[in-house]
Amino acid sequence: MKIVKLTEGVVITALEVLKNGGLIIAPSDTVYGLLVDATNEKAVEKLIQFKDRPAGKAISVFVNNFPMMKTYIHMGPKEESILKELLPGPFTVILKSKRKTSRLLESENGTLGVRIPNYPFINRLLQEYKKPVTATSANLAGRSPHYQIDSLLKEVPKSKHSLIDLVIDAGKLPRNKPSTVIDLTNQSIKTLRVGDIVSIDEQSFVSKSEEQTKKIGQYLFQKYNSEISKKPLVFIVEGELGVGKTVMVKGIAEVLGVQNIISPTFVVYYEYKTSDKNTKLLYHFDLYQLKDPEEFKYLHINNLLKPNTFLCFEWGEKTGEIIDELKKKAKITYIKMEYINEKERKISVRN
Repeated sequence: MKIVKLTEGVVITALEVLKNGGLIIAPSDTVYGLLVDATNEKAVEKLIQFKDRPAGKAISVFVNNFPMMKTYIHMGPKEESILKELLPGPFTVILKSKRKTSRLLESENGTLGVRIPNYPFINRLLQEYKKPVTATSANLAGRSPHYQIDSLLKEVPKSKHSLIDLVIDAGKLPRNKPSTVIDLTNQSIKTLRVGDIVSIDEQSFVSKSEEQTKKIGQYLFQKYNSEISKKPLVFIVEGELGVGKTVMVKGIAEVLGVQNIISPTFVVYYEYKTSDKNTKLLYHFDLYQLKDPEEFKYLHINNLLKPNTFLCFEWGEKTGEIIDELKKKAKITYIKMEYINEKERKISVRN
C-alpha cells in the first residue's frame, strides 16, 4: 500500500494503478471513495472483497461527461435533458445499463448508477483514462463514510490493507453527505437516497436547514461558473424576507474563501476579494432599500461586470432597471426561494 498526497503529478501514478487492475482510495466531491477500472472484472472483484459487499448489491461509477455516460447506459432525450440540469454534481443517476462495465456493478434488474463528479482530480483522471471508474465510498459494507484517511485505515482490518494499492490523501474533506441517488428508469424522478441536495425535479430543490441552503448555493455556483473567466456570473435571487437568501450567499462565499459575509442592507452592496483562482471578486447586493429606479445609476453596475467576477443580487425582483445591461455582459441564473413551511424551503432555478 502506497500513500501519497494529492498533488498535480498524482494522476499519472493513479493511471498506472488503474491500468494494472489496482484499487485506489481517493478523495471526491463527497467522501473518500474506492476507485477501480469499472470494466475490469478482477479489479471489481477485488473492490467487493475489500468492502465485504453483499452479492448482487449494485455499485455506481464515475464518468467524465455525457458522451462517456451514453456509452455505458441507455439515455433518451428526456433523461438527457434532466441530467444536464443536475450534473455535474452530487447526484448518482440510475438508468438501464448497456452491459459494458462489469456485471458485478449492476443491479439485479440490469441498471447502473452513474455520476459526473465536480472534483478536479477525479475529472482529470477520467479524462486521461477514458473509461469509467467505480464511485463507491471507501468504507466497509454497512459502515459510515470517511472524511479522513487516518480514520479510514484504522477501521479497515490489517488483513485488508494488502488489497489497497494506492491511497491519495487530500487531508480532511468537508463533511458532505454521499451523493443523492435518483432513479430515472420510470416516468418521474424517484429519490432512493438523500444526500445534501434533494431534488423535486431537475430545476427545483428542497432545503430543510440553513446548511442545506448553503450546499445548494455552492452546488449551483460550481455548476454555472464554468465560463466566469470569459464573462461575469450573476445570480438574481428572489424570495420573501427571512427565506434564506443571505444564507445561500454565505454558502457560496465559503467556497470562495470568504468568511465575513454580512447583509449589505444599508449600503446596497459589498465587495469581497476571494482566494479562488478563477473568481477574483464577489459583489453581494441587497436591493431591499432601493425605492427609486434612478438610484441604480449611482451603483455603476456596468463597471463591475468584468470576467472572473461573481455578482449576487438579493431581492432580485428589483433588477428590472438593469436586467438588459446584465444580459448583455453576464451569464445570469435566476433563483427563486419560497417557504414550504417553517423549516423547509423550495429553491427553483432557471437560466
